[in-house]
Amino acid sequence: MAKYVRAAIGETWVLCLICRNATFRKREVKLNSTGMELFDLAWANESATGLICLVCGHVHLFAGRAIRLFRERG
Repeated sequence: MAKYVRAAIGETWVLCLICRNATFRKREVKLNSTGMELFDLAWANESATGLICLVCGHVHLFAGRAIRLFRERG
């Protein structure tokens, strides 16, 4: 079952860039590179946090640890 979240960076809440919704579904996303794929090392690529807007489906990617997630009740 998908976990719904809200997200913040510092004191600023993350809103969808397309529809301004504030609730997302979280998913880990691999940032694949051609070189790593070529040598069958895709498993070693860096990951990003993907937030999928629950209203319009736009995918937002965040690399690094600045983003904080808060589980949405529901």
